[in-house]
Amino acid sequence: MSLSDPLGDMLTRIRNGQLRRKDSVLMPASRFRGNVLDVLHREGYIRGFKKIELENHKNNFQIELKYVDGEPVIKEISRISTPGRRVYSKIGDLQRNFDGLGISILSTSKGVLSDSEARDENVGGEILCKVF
Repeated sequence: MSLSDPLGDMLTRIRNGQLRRKDSVLMPASRFRGNVLDVLHREGYIRGFKKIELENHKNNFQIELKYVDGEPVIKEISRISTPGRRVYSKIGDLQRNFDGLGISILSTSKGVLSDSEARDENVGGEILCKVF
């Protein structure tokens, strides 16, 4: 099956898994998805993820979702740049999410970074999604 928006699919699977109070969710693995998951893990929005191989020799990510007192850590996760509408931002024009409580995930020339890491590196790029 071919997906036109694999990142949007991943975000939806995370959102749906947390709505159903799942401990973990499975999704097809790719390097780009792994980079985004690495940012979510560094920022503390998920407990972790690992690559597993299913019986049909396909690699998948198993993402361990994070909860605090029974409530999901991720309150809102939304896709900003879509395949039909790309959104780019200079580092000076990048706005803070929820007064600095949330993060934006950017695809930059230095890799996939959170907005605070992009400010430290002084690079802008494509705004992939926002997480709160």
